[in-house]
Amino acid sequence: MFQHPGDSNISKFQVSEFILMGFPGIHTWQHWLSLPLALLYLLALTANILILIIINQEATLHQPMYFFLGVLAVVDMGLATTIMPKILAILWFSAKAISLPECFAQMYVIHCFVAMESGIFVCMAIDRYIAICKPLRYPAIVTDSFVVKATVFMALRNSLATIPVPVLAAQRHYCSQNQIEHCLCSNLGVTSLSCDDRTINSVYQLLLAWTLMGSDLALIFLSYALILHSVLKLNSAEAASKALSTCTSHLILILFFYTVIVVISITHNAAMTLPLVPVLLNVLHNVIPPALNPMVYALKNRELRQGLYKVLKMDKEN
Repeated sequence: MFQHPGDSNISKFQVSEFILMGFPGIHTWQHWLSLPLALLYLLALTANILILIIINQEATLHQPMYFFLGVLAVVDMGLATTIMPKILAILWFSAKAISLPECFAQMYVIHCFVAMESGIFVCMAIDRYIAICKPLRYPAIVTDSFVVKATVFMALRNSLATIPVPVLAAQRHYCSQNQIEHCLCSNLGVTSLSCDDRTINSVYQLLLAWTLMGSDLALIFLSYALILHSVLKLNSAEAASKALSTCTSHLILILFFYTVIVVISITHNAAMTLPLVPVLLNVLHNVIPPALNPMVYALKNRELRQGLYKVLKMDKEN
């Protein structure tokens, strides 16, 4: 039996672009969200640029902890810039179309930056563990070489481990639907439109979450458990308080970062009844931490505050 030529053309049809519809259920008034999102994006860029300027200008901040904070600022700006211009273009100009290569590139960069942020949190946790639990050995262990090697390792780990995400997505066949009920190209949102089996995409997404995020979270938990154990053995309450104060801002950001990831994972299962919730959380998770991270550190860290006053030409003593 021979297949009709028309049937063959239909089976081989591939969409040339995706349409990012925006926030599901509120398409008629979603443009009103552009103002708070634009302000958050502007705040993220301004705050992180200020952090980089302060760290660069203040010699007292040329330390491993602040170097990691500088890398985090760069990652945060990269993450926010990966998604916000396109989201604002959708909300302001209805520029919803995105080519397949652009969509897969955005998917890759988002995964890479999110994993990189998680990796930097691990580096910062290890730095605080050595500083508090092994203070005498800290200068010998956490050297400039150590900081560079840790950062390069995290960059290579995350950039290589996330490559299969867009590659597997690009191998799917998109033959009918091309409208994505989202503001960005998420892996599961895009591959749900494919006409063939996407099991491998879901499996790798789960594997990536457990191996990267899971191992990072385990190392962070272990580091802070050892820090807490060490601090509780201190006889001086003042010394214990001072030791913990250096970790407070870090813990706040870690709790927010991983809590939102867990909530997004849970709400994704309820996407059929409340599709807006996981989409909104996903967008906010990519823009709120970049705006929140520098402010939390600036508020909780005296050296950063002093550097900020100097940069802003405010001669204020703390």
